[in-house]
Amino acid sequence: MTREEKAAVIEDLTGQLAENSTIYLADISGLDALATSELRRACFKAGIKLSVVKNTLLAKAMEASDKEFGELPEVLKGNTSLMFSETGNGPAKLIQNFRKKSEKPLLKGAFIEEAVYIGDDKLVALVNIKSKEEVIADIIALLQSPAKNVISGLKSGGGKLAGILKTLSEK
Repeated sequence: MTREEKAAVIEDLTGQLAENSTIYLADISGLDALATSELRRACFKAGIKLSVVKNTLLAKAMEASDKEFGELPEVLKGNTSLMFSETGNGPAKLIQNFRKKSEKPLLKGAFIEEAVYIGDDKLVALVNIKSKEEVIADIIALLQSPAKNVISGLKSGGGKLAGILKTLSEK
């Protein structure tokens, strides 16, 4: 690979890192061709972009990026696959489901909305992260709950009040 080609790859990676707020680094080495093909197909169906990158080029792209990746460049050893997604927990769920059939891919690290997660032991925590839409739905449900209680209280209280007034007027 010539210097010009490397510079173009670094520039492309820097652009991708700037565009995406959810970035996962995984190790898929050891998967045979069939398993790799299945993983790529599953990523495509889930809307996750998967690519294999050279560690040195990715490290240089991270340095050139505006984002603070913390300790993430330190995990760039061995084979590294890069996963980009719109949802914070999408790749984690995909990795967890894929591991039911195979022991790979291993999570090296993740960068989600400026938070850095290092190590495969963080996979369960990443699976449990709620997406933006799920958080908004939870907030709306919480906001609607007190209003529903007040309305039902007023409806039932209005009937009691009318009954009391009717009883008083008859006396």
